[in-house]
Amino acid sequence: MICVNQYRTHLCGEVNEKDIGKEIRVAGWVENIRDHGGVKFVDLRDHYGVVQIVIYDDSLLENVTKESTITASGKVVLRDEDTVNPKISTGTVEVKVSTLTVLGKALSNLPFEIETSTDTKEDVRLKYRYLDLRNPKVHNNIVLRSQVISFLRKKMTDMDFLEIQTPILSASSPEGARDYLIPSRKHQGKFYALPQAPQLFKQLLMVSGFDRYFQVAPCFRDEDARADRSPGEFYQLDFEMAFATQEDVFSIAEEVLSETFAKFSDKKVSKAPFVRIPFKEAMLKYGTDKPDLRNPLEIIDISDIFAELDFKPFKGKTVRGITVPDCVSQPRSFFENMLKFATSIGMKGLGYISVTENNEYKGPINKFLTDEKREELIKRADLKPGSVIFFIADEDDIAPKFAGQIRTELGEKLNLIDKDSYKMCFIVDFPMYEIDDETGNYIFTHNPFSMPQGGMDALLNKKPEDILAYQYDIVCNGVELSSGAVRNHDIEIMKKAFEIAGYTEDDIKEKFTSLYHAFQYGAPPHAGMAPGIDRMIMLLTDEENIREVIAFPMNSNAQDVMMGAPNEVSEQQLREVHVKLR
Repeated sequence: MICVNQYRTHLCGEVNEKDIGKEIRVAGWVENIRDHGGVKFVDLRDHYGVVQIVIYDDSLLENVTKESTITASGKVVLRDEDTVNPKISTGTVEVKVSTLTVLGKALSNLPFEIETSTDTKEDVRLKYRYLDLRNPKVHNNIVLRSQVISFLRKKMTDMDFLEIQTPILSASSPEGARDYLIPSRKHQGKFYALPQAPQLFKQLLMVSGFDRYFQVAPCFRDEDARADRSPGEFYQLDFEMAFATQEDVFSIAEEVLSETFAKFSDKKVSKAPFVRIPFKEAMLKYGTDKPDLRNPLEIIDISDIFAELDFKPFKGKTVRGITVPDCVSQPRSFFENMLKFATSIGMKGLGYISVTENNEYKGPINKFLTDEKREELIKRADLKPGSVIFFIADEDDIAPKFAGQIRTELGEKLNLIDKDSYKMCFIVDFPMYEIDDETGNYIFTHNPFSMPQGGMDALLNKKPEDILAYQYDIVCNGVELSSGAVRNHDIEIMKKAFEIAGYTEDDIKEKFTSLYHAFQYGAPPHAGMAPGIDRMIMLLTDEENIREVIAFPMNSNAQDVMMGAPNEVSEQQLREVHVKLR
């Protein structure tokens, strides 16, 4: 692995007891210098680990500061028993240095300590990212990222997928997010766009006769940052299959993801087949289409129980209930804190009924229940001694989301979430259309290129809101890893699907020119998906922020504070691309 040269014969992290008595050279960064009166100990760090070097001649360390790079030669010796460091792989040996050369001097006033860089303000870390990346934890995240991507590439190749690169400079197309636009020098007034995803190109590859395509694909979207979304650019494992069904895609995704997570983690990983949850069921049982299945709590609809009761807060409302076993013993502060959380997310309150160990029902809502309705609630909500049922009531489109947030908060506060597992599922049967709140017109719920379930017959004979799409998401621990779909490859079905959403055939020709024409020449059925690589690494490293697993991320304000991007350019550069600033 190592190239023996004037700088090193051994890697810092690989010096061991087999090397005792050998004269070696090591090179790296000075992590620490400890003065023990007449002898100095230096922790020397390279990409592979840390080794302790011992210096008896003070002159050797003249002008040497922390984070300077050096090369040092000396004999490997066994450490004294009381100085052994079990925390590092080289902890039983050290190097008695005879010669030392400074290769790169570091300023004495570092912007932050490397060992504690993760505690530093993010913009400072990103400005000096080359220093932040020396932190072992941050460094190892990037190493893991490289290993995962290598594994994914090999796995896809072993499964007969062909890696094909698609263009970075392309045409703008309406795919849901804002494009990054690049003005053309040769074509005045026209612009390229960076791809939000290789969506159209991978479909065209299927039309071109390729059977299985994949790519570690860079994607560019001008979106605001979130904890699980990096602004600007991200990477996904993009793949597409010809003559494939939804289940074919699931089979590939299950094998790839389960093996990847099992290889790079000690946690329990969902085995194939992953749970399939229809969108409607997910919204009811979990209050979200990104359910965290590590949380055992489920939501039930009990609107009908309260429909005829004289309880104004629930009158005419959608009512959801969450039963929590063995919760009645929680202190009063727990219920007060749950109420505070409920109001903080916009709820007007959070009612509940508790069941004592003596099977008594308590809570202000209990008195509004008739004996008949109480019995029905007990049966539907599986109420037993010790359990508490929480109530969420609001408008039809709001109540499920609030219920989902309450479910998550209960799971966290009561430590119900299994932190030692990766639980994956597919969300299926997404609605093809939804009604736009502003215009009242039908719009595509997700990907407009999805095949409607039932094909042309469904488009002609069903209400648009009742049409389901062969569209699916894969979710792991509450994080959406990927969207995908069986593509609409039939031009006539495509025209009708777009017509319902208010597009004319001329609109399709203009906005999706290549696909419109390509589908006139024998398009095969095809399907695919694209798991997000950044999110996979984020989950594997237990990081809460996606920027921790990207070598050079932008900050939350979409700025590269290290390189100074975005930045101003010269008037000459603007003239060359025919751009005039207002």
